[in-house]
Amino acid sequence: MARDVLDRDPDDQARALSPDGDIVEPDLVPDVGDEAMVSMYRDMRFARRFDERLISLQRQGRLGTYSSLAGQEGAQVGSTYALADDDTIFYQYREHGALVARGLPWEYVCYWMGQEMGNAAIADVNVFPLNISIGSHLPHAVGWSWAAKRRGDERVAVAHFGDGATSEGDFHEAMNFAGVFETPTVFFCNNNQWAISVPRERQTASETLAQKADAYGFDGVQVDGMDPLATYTVTEAARERAVGADGNEPEPVFVEAVQYRFGAHTTADDPSVYREDADVERWRERDPLDRMEAFLRHCDLLDDERVEAMDERIGERIDEIIEQAEAEAPDPADLFADAYAEPTAAVEAQREYFEALRERHGDGALLESE
Repeated sequence: MARDVLDRDPDDQARALSPDGDIVEPDLVPDVGDEAMVSMYRDMRFARRFDERLISLQRQGRLGTYSSLAGQEGAQVGSTYALADDDTIFYQYREHGALVARGLPWEYVCYWMGQEMGNAAIADVNVFPLNISIGSHLPHAVGWSWAAKRRGDERVAVAHFGDGATSEGDFHEAMNFAGVFETPTVFFCNNNQWAISVPRERQTASETLAQKADAYGFDGVQVDGMDPLATYTVTEAARERAVGADGNEPEPVFVEAVQYRFGAHTTADDPSVYREDADVERWRERDPLDRMEAFLRHCDLLDDERVEAMDERIGERIDEIIEQAEAEAPDPADLFADAYAEPTAAVEAQREYFEALRERHGDGALLESE
């Protein structure tokens, strides 16, 4: 794909497919082959089903607080497919679809069950640990990409974050540093219209979020994040520019993927108190799964029989993942394992006290300080 897709005005939203799955901008349809197209849709469908199952587990008390991705599958899967396998993704906490596209280690579910091993497992697929504090991973992503540039690696850091993160100082510090040192960083903003209960228009007076890149000396582009094909093409072009393809110098890129969060911010949130159902339904008309499925059916790459077979395999795999995760018994002593690289005297004293109580009362007992 020509790199000039990044040179369009930030308010000229890149879109390959209409909500009905018709091609509206042929140059934005990636030339990846039929198999990759179907695989992309399968991962989006897997991500939606996975999301539904984990919400169900949380409601049953079998999972901790969880953040839903529904409505954002196109941006997450489309962008990840455009990367090299050894590019590093800096995760916020909602990009489960990116992990699906990377193979989804079963241990990942353990994280949402309270086990840190889930964070460790995603490192094997070049994904940094989840970040719950908004935007604080962005300087780390820039630092990693700067190190890659200094080593001469042809790798990029892709940092996911929401529109709310653009109100954090870490966002501006990271953007400024990336611009000054020309780091191979792709800032990928998942603009889902809501920073918990704060709407997009209360975050900034800027017409777009993408135009914020202008202040830091590099390009910003806005893409329809509910269009996986356009997202793929824009991310591919962003990666080429970030890594310095064709003998060019590496440059950071800001991608604003415009989309909508269908569900709650997390399972601890009630979105009905701050948004109208009618607004949600309007955005559902742009559902990325419906759009991609319609496109594939138009291309004779998908039919009812193939979808049914796909769903059966997806269901079986999700069952396996959950079964493996629930069979993994947590060790309460892990609470002390990773607080510091080397435990301090205070942490060690707490661990010893905990172990003494554990030996006296046993696991699962209600402990009270003496």
